[in-house]
Amino acid sequence: LSPDCNFTCHYRCRALVRLDCSGPPGAGDEDDGDEQVLEKDTNVDEPSEWEKTELDQTQVEQRIKEYNSQINSNLFMSLNKDGSYTGFIKVQLKLVRPVSVPATKRVPTLQAGRPHTQGVKRRTSFYLPKGTVKHLHILSHTRASEVIDALLRKFTVVDNPRKFALFERSEKDEQVYLRKLGDEEQPLRLRLLAGPSEKVLSFVLKENETGEVNWDAFTLPELHNFLRILQREEEEHVRRLRHRYARCRQKMQEAL
Repeated sequence: LSPDCNFTCHYRCRALVRLDCSGPPGAGDEDDGDEQVLEKDTNVDEPSEWEKTELDQTQVEQRIKEYNSQINSNLFMSLNKDGSYTGFIKVQLKLVRPVSVPATKRVPTLQAGRPHTQGVKRRTSFYLPKGTVKHLHILSHTRASEVIDALLRKFTVVDNPRKFALFERSEKDEQVYLRKLGDEEQPLRLRLLAGPSEKVLSFVLKENETGEVNWDAFTLPELHNFLRILQREEEEHVRRLRHRYARCRQKMQEAL
């Protein structure tokens, strides 16, 4: 438990957590604030021109050659004999809610007069560190829904995949554009058409904001966690309001 930010972490997960709690609460949120300001004018309904581009086999081969010549790593794309191609995509995880992972607790039991331990299936929730990035090696026909499933398996997340969505992110004219990918869209194809530039196109995994929350999809421990989070946010908001009014009262008394 950190004394500054009150972050609680399982002891096995300490090595995965990257937090700077040296300053007061809110001091380390400057980068996130800039990102939020940048994304305020996001237009999610305006697709890019290259998203509708159709390529024949010759064009695919030429695009792959151009793509491989522009990257500075060994994350190349490869053309297969059947006309498909494989390559890597990088996905940034920007989750604001905790995720659930399996936790097994060993409890003693008695069988045939001899004690032994038996595994009990449990779930524990924690926040993924900010800026978590994962590279995935996928096929050209791999769908966005399959990418989400693969990411959840990589991090052993047992939450319902429908809670998450894959977004494409691009920067243009000092604005950030976000668009939620459909389940059947092919991220590697988008990566090939856009080229290797992360500003032109990058992938982000976020919560699936559908407008209405399906609370039945959450377990009881998750719902209790949400209630605790809401209570802490409410208490912090009330504290800030009281502090603001106390300062106004002090200024008015000084003026009198």
